[in-house]
Amino acid sequence: MALTTAPQPTSRPKDPVRTPAKRGSGRVRRREGLAGYVFLSPWLIGLMAITAIPMLLSLYLSFTNYDILSSWSDLEWVGFANYERMFTADPSYWHAVQVTLSFALIAVPLKLAAALAVALLLNRAWRGVGLFRGLFYLPSLLGGSVALAIVWVNMFNRDGAFNSFLSIFGIEGKPWVNDPDWALETLMVLAIWQFGAPMVIFLAGLKQVPVELYEAASVDGAGPVRQFLNITLPMLSPVIFFNLVLETINGFQGFTAAFVLSNGTGGPVDSTLMYTLNLYITGFTELEMGYASAMAWVFLLAIAAITIVLFSTGRFWVHYSDGEDR
Repeated sequence: MALTTAPQPTSRPKDPVRTPAKRGSGRVRRREGLAGYVFLSPWLIGLMAITAIPMLLSLYLSFTNYDILSSWSDLEWVGFANYERMFTADPSYWHAVQVTLSFALIAVPLKLAAALAVALLLNRAWRGVGLFRGLFYLPSLLGGSVALAIVWVNMFNRDGAFNSFLSIFGIEGKPWVNDPDWALETLMVLAIWQFGAPMVIFLAGLKQVPVELYEAASVDGAGPVRQFLNITLPMLSPVIFFNLVLETINGFQGFTAAFVLSNGTGGPVDSTLMYTLNLYITGFTELEMGYASAMAWVFLLAIAAITIVLFSTGRFWVHYSDGEDR
């Protein structure tokens, strides 16, 4: 009689999804995700409480006649009346737009030009260059501080240091900050003087330009001007674009220096009435917060439109290191 062996039971592989290790890893990922949201919660709460909710509230107020002193129960819905008044019946609004455009269109290009020129000078290995880089960057650390604006006003008044310097050459000075023809120009000079931040960015960009390109251009007989136009500017165009966007936005947002110079009035004769200063006066001096909210939203949309235009035109002149325009 032949002996037969009973078939051994085959073991089925366990479902990898149902293994304890996989289930444990899923719990770990969920715990890590929860921990991430817990650590992000202060920022998220700040975003909602300080930025998102006030923005939505100001959008609602822009369609009302809210004046700060009134209670919420006294709010009156006026629809687009604030926007209609802004564009058709408020000459001070358009004057503020003109002043702000003049400031941005002159100060921003000159500031970038000064930053690039100094960056080219400091992009050399000579003794003490680190000290000079720090000194040129120092004014940007002060930013839009009130103390710096006060010093600037005192420097350009009738008895200030600038007029004392002019007197050395027999030139009679004037009260620059009190002259409607020159008050805005003093603010432009202050903005241009604070070129340290874009200068540092330009320096970082110049360090990335391959030296071999300049050596090959020199062998071909290209001089410094031609090297600058054909090598430095194209290779530096992404950095120029980055600085242009940032400084344009900052130029339109100028407030502190104009506020200090004019004691919060936009004077003399509204010559320094920047858009943000006019918005502040409307909301907190004249207590027309509904109208000021409408001005703020138009300002936000205008800045967004300018940024879109810059990005749209950038592809025609911004060249990246991989040889492709983006």
